[in-house]
Amino acid sequence: MSKANGKVAVVTGSSRGIGAAIVERLAADGFTVVINYAAGAAEAEALARKIEQAGGRAITAQADVSNGAAVARLFDMADAAFGGVDLLVNNAGIMRLASLAEADEALFDSQVAINLKGTFNTLREASRRLRNGGRIVNLSSSQTSLLHPSYGVYAATKAAVEAMTHVLARELRGRNITVNAVAPGPTATKLFLDGKPNEVIERLKNLAPLERLGEPSDIAAAVSFLAGPDGGWINGQVLRANGGII
Repeated sequence: MSKANGKVAVVTGSSRGIGAAIVERLAADGFTVVINYAAGAAEAEALARKIEQAGGRAITAQADVSNGAAVARLFDMADAAFGGVDLLVNNAGIMRLASLAEADEALFDSQVAINLKGTFNTLREASRRLRNGGRIVNLSSSQTSLLHPSYGVYAATKAAVEAMTHVLARELRGRNITVNAVAPGPTATKLFLDGKPNEVIERLKNLAPLERLGEPSDIAAAVSFLAGPDGGWINGQVLRANGGII
């Protein structure tokens, strides 16, 4: 781990997958990290121990981001433990696929609740409580441009996240807080790979000119850039971390 930089990061949905990779990278960058999870406490605690054993600082915090009161308590925990928050990474999200003709209300409502309302809840809290000079990084998806069949509801929630990213960057004028989004393409997480035939995975690999799936570390590197000193002049933008798919 690098030397602590005195800054505190809250990363939602970060007990595994891309979120866990983001937490590990930010801890290596010197951030004190708050590992948020909705379920899977054991994974979150194991990640916190790993970071601490490497010389970093981390705590875990259970909160369902679709619940505004729970999000407020999440920020309260960070305030109580570390005195404030400098970086919010909105990683929590779910993806459930079906054509619009076949999608039911439960599929729609669950993705709106986590992907859209959850991001709204955390952005609202961060707007009120993030320290001046802080950073916000939202996770979108390259499906907002790829627009593949069966991704309609998911892509719609992520397009809304991008819209809020652009708007909030303007609303925080005068506080030196940047607001950006990272939009991954297909990324080799356990959740993404499970259940997919090899031929499907090979086809997805070849979508990008770089001819591979993204790795969680690739997405974490993009977040690290936007959260770090070299990303300070980037604001209100969407960084499409997808190997050139679109």
